Amino acid sequence: MTVVSVAPLRVEAYRELVRQALAEDIGRGDVTTAATVDDRQQARAELVAKSACVLAGLDVFCEALRQCDPHVEITRRKCDGDACEPGTVVAEVRGQAAGLLTGERTALNFIQRLSGTATLARQFVDAAAGRIVVLDTRKTTPLFRELEKYAVRAGGATNHRMRLDDGVLIKDNHVRLAGGVEAAVARTRGSQPGMRVEVEAQSLAQVDDALRAGADIVLLDNLTTPDIVEAVRRCRGRAKTEISGGVTLARLPELAATGADYVSVGALTHSAPAADLSFEIEPEPI
Repeated sequence: MTVVSVAPLRVEAYRELVRQALAEDIGRGDVTTAATVDDRQQARAELVAKSACVLAGLDVFCEALRQCDPHVEITRRKCDGDACEPGTVVAEVRGQAAGLLTGERTALNFIQRLSGTATLARQFVDAAAGRIVVLDTRKTTPLFRELEKYAVRAGGATNHRMRLDDGVLIKDNHVRLAGGVEAAVARTRGSQPGMRVEVEAQSLAQVDDALRAGADIVLLDNLTTPDIVEAVRRCRGRAKTEISGGVTLARLPELAATGADYVSVGALTHSAPAADLSFEIEPEPI
């Protein structure tokens, strides 16, 4: 399995999101914890992987607990990007019992969803076996893009555009509104000199259009495998190729063998199942 070392998330990317998520969950107060747990009660806890997964979002998990108990002590046993088997202790925690209980659900929601994305990304990367670069897309949860694209990197896949200002991708609607592929590319070259231009093609004829227009990358959208092979042949030495649409884990080895440079997978961020992690809390003597 691929081993990944990933640069940490910016604190600014998640601190306010965590605050808002806690406010959403707590409302006017955690009435169950207030009714059942002594304010003086201390507790110890373990974050445990219940399913095989790739970890992502541990910083965010810890931030949720710290916002509920500023004095919480957290010992990390695993890092983002690590593969965890069922039963793996990811982190050990000590702190105020009430704070741990109040922050538990929000903390888990973040790490389970991000670890799910990292896990699916790792599965696609492993299936690619180094023959094609696995990219994500902009199909992310609104306001969670930096977190979700971080999780993609933790899984070993590669980010495509973070935002619309990160690169030119001329799609079918742009082409129709611009008056054709060549017009769209020409306008782009004039307004965004030096920026790579990617053009979507939904047929071999459109591949030829993109090449004549001077595209740097041709996005092969929903083409059959034989057409992808032919498109790659036509683009070789002239433009890089990216496969998109209908990409599944089962189909990925076949797509990787076409010789294309990239494959983009929207499912990494819009359809990854949450990883199964639990937070198991035990009381400390008062």
